[in-house]
Amino acid sequence: MNTWQQQNEMIIKEFRAHGGTVRLGGYGPFILMTTTGAKTGQRHTTPLMYVADGDRLLAVASKAGSSTHPSWFYNLLAHPQVTVEVGTETFEAVARVLADNEREEAFAKAVEVFPFYEEYQKATTRIIPVIALER
Repeated sequence: MNTWQQQNEMIIKEFRAHGGTVRLGGYGPFILMTTTGAKTGQRHTTPLMYVADGDRLLAVASKAGSSTHPSWFYNLLAHPQVTVEVGTETFEAVARVLADNEREEAFAKAVEVFPFYEEYQKATTRIIPVIALER
C-alpha cells in the first residue's frame, strides 16, 4: 500500500470513528464517496473535500493539479450512481460532471472555500472537473 492509499485509509477510519469529522492539517470538511470501478466493478471508497451547494454537494477532481484525472473520476463516468457519507448520514446519489457556465460557477464557489483549487488549475492544462452529487 502506498502513502496515498495509507492516508486515505486513515481518513476513512477517522471519518467513520468520529461521526464524519476529520482533522487533517486544516483540510476538510470531508465526505466519503463510494464508486464502482470502471474496469473491475469493485466498490472503492474515497475521501474527498466538498462544498455544499443547496441540495447537492460539489466535488472537485483536482488531483492536486496533476495532468491526469483521479481514478475515482473515471469510475463515476462509467457508473454515476455513488454512495455518499457526509457527517453521520449515508445516501445514494448521482454524480454529474458540470459543464460550461455551471462548471465555472461551481468552480468559483469551490475556490471561495478552498483557494488552493485556483493554484491547482493554473498548474495543469486540463480543465479540472467539478462534479455535482445529487440525491
